[in-house]
Amino acid sequence: MRTWYFSEMAYHPAWEKGLARGSLRVNFPSENLDPQEAGTLLNRYLDEFALCDEVGLDIMVNEHHSTATCMTVSVPMALAIIARETNKARLLSLGNPIANRPDPVRVAEEMAWLDCLSGGRIEMGLVKGAPYEIAPANSNPGRLMRRYWEAHDLIIKALSTTTGPFSWEGEFYQYRAVNIWPRPIQQPTPPIWMTGMSVDTGKAAAEKGHVVGTLLSGGLAKPMYEAYRKRARELGWEAGPDRMAYAAIIGVGTTREEGLRRADIIADYVRTAPVVAEPFTNPPGYNSIGANVAMLKAGPRAHRMVTDRNGVPIDHRTATVEQFMDTETVFAGTPDDVFNQLKAFNQRMGGVGHLLFFGQGGLLNHQDAKSNISLFGKEVAPRLLELGAPEHAAAAE
Repeated sequence: MRTWYFSEMAYHPAWEKGLARGSLRVNFPSENLDPQEAGTLLNRYLDEFALCDEVGLDIMVNEHHSTATCMTVSVPMALAIIARETNKARLLSLGNPIANRPDPVRVAEEMAWLDCLSGGRIEMGLVKGAPYEIAPANSNPGRLMRRYWEAHDLIIKALSTTTGPFSWEGEFYQYRAVNIWPRPIQQPTPPIWMTGMSVDTGKAAAEKGHVVGTLLSGGLAKPMYEAYRKRARELGWEAGPDRMAYAAIIGVGTTREEGLRRADIIADYVRTAPVVAEPFTNPPGYNSIGANVAMLKAGPRAHRMVTDRNGVPIDHRTATVEQFMDTETVFAGTPDDVFNQLKAFNQRMGGVGHLLFFGQGGLLNHQDAKSNISLFGKEVAPRLLELGAPEHAAAAE
């Protein structure tokens, strides 16, 4: 299991005002942000990413828009800085919300440029994007997935075509001459990742052979992984743990209490992430009919709930750190505690090759974040590298 550190580089000083208004995304005015303070925080977060390279962790960056929960508005911008400040870490873009981008060829150019700059260390996430991004991007949610798959195919062709210009006449994009310079070091493309929480996403990712990642999804992860493995077998190949990724909040301390305290502070990100005005939570057409039916059956608060291992729903807004641990969205304690929790999780999931380590969030200060990164990088991550497919899963295969 490889570890990829990430932080959403939040502007947490405005959270109290956003919570009082009932929305931290889309319609929360930027007058609540101090640009000087934002700059100080961004530089602090970049220092924490640089530390990861020193302690042997890989790095993941994502992006969101019009929100106090994430100031990373451009994955390529952030990764360009991080690529110059690091030497060893693989750099994962997870990622580019390509259905919301007006120019997929520009995405291909940016990924190729980053791959050259980093010496071939880029991994490329082509993602759908959150429902809250629809309004800021002025996207049409009803045709988002058709647009996504066309952009996906165009980006891959642009990165892998080296023999001169090609034309593209699609439903959403038309180009007379696609011929990106520079081309990526990793051929035909950097490794490709997708994200999701559904069985359908697992099947689609297997059909492409991409890594599939799921973020803070608790019990939704296993059915998606199983669908991936089943579909891969139907297509004549075996999907190993290296095709599966899982994101979780992790707090590590020299004592169990310290690890739990850090995780509890980071979990404020999860408590605030769903705080958004109701019209932006589920744009018509964004979710499939099946997903909407499931949410209606679960009740009006289902969009901000996951379940624990007994199927009991947990509300993200009010959950304790212990409740989050029961949903497997949080792992916390001493290095031994965290390793044992992740080892058991890996067993239950049938083998997960990538851990996306949410190691800073909310009001966790710089010193705590550095200690969390260092402890995990030195005392947990090397042991996780030894985890592969659980014995029972390997025997079944």
